[in-house]
Amino acid sequence: MDHSPSPRPTSAIARAFHLERFRDYLALEAGNSGNTVASYLRDITRLSEYGMTRGTKAPEQLSAAQLREFIYFLKDLGLAPTTIRRQISAIRTYFKFLVGEGIAARDPSERIESPKRWRTLPAVLTVAEIDKLLAAPNTDEPLAIRDRALLEFAYATGVRVSELVALKLQDILFEDGVARVFGKGAKERLVPVGRRALGAVALYAREIRPTLDRGKTHGFLFLNARGTPLSRVGAWGVIKVTARRAGLAKRVTPHTLRHTFATHLLEGGADLRAVQEMLGHADLSTTQLYTHVDRDYLRTVHKSYHPRA
Repeated sequence: MDHSPSPRPTSAIARAFHLERFRDYLALEAGNSGNTVASYLRDITRLSEYGMTRGTKAPEQLSAAQLREFIYFLKDLGLAPTTIRRQISAIRTYFKFLVGEGIAARDPSERIESPKRWRTLPAVLTVAEIDKLLAAPNTDEPLAIRDRALLEFAYATGVRVSELVALKLQDILFEDGVARVFGKGAKERLVPVGRRALGAVALYAREIRPTLDRGKTHGFLFLNARGTPLSRVGAWGVIKVTARRAGLAKRVTPHTLRHTFATHLLEGGADLRAVQEMLGHADLSTTQLYTHVDRDYLRTVHKSYHPRA
């Protein structure tokens, strides 16, 4: 192991937060490499400075809430998740040292979440990107008419990919402007379908589907070139290829369209419970994910628009 000396901390903060003792613990007791010692020492110095600026004069005064705030502060600095994971590892090692030395009576670092556990929001397409995507299929080709119908329907309804490929021709109630969708647990719901999506599906059902139907469709709406029902993987493929054709830089999946559907409705002022019903969510808290009202989003909005942010 590399035990080359790392810089020894010298300052009031170093004394208050026992950084020199921590350095010796890392190098001598824990047997870490010089690089790890230097990195962990840098990480804990940053934590100590952060604590001092907020009135924390000793490490035993650091609370779980303060540690969480510190991690969010690192996110705001734009540090990579790998760097933040190392910082968390350093904090846990530091508190193990503090408790072992009798400096701190408890370890508040146990409740810090790692970046991999942070909830990430799926990508969302802008209205302009959706327009590009829906215009991308070359409708001179018969299968592209199916692709346009599939994409229009997915964006118009926000259905899951499993629900999309399970649709039967009889489930589209053209006159009523709704589709019958069977969600998780075979729960049925009626979802409104917009004019454009209905038109695209009607054109496909009238002109293209009969030419694909070879008697093995079991009534399913979306068929592949072999005349059998389109699979989930097939639907993913249609969306992926069309997104590439449209020149979209974002990764686009069926879930991207579901998320975009919900986001555009909510941005337009739709009621959260109505969106919950359309998405087929049993629990409103699941739908709330789509409002983007999470901590990172609020911080971004505040930073962008508040005059004193």
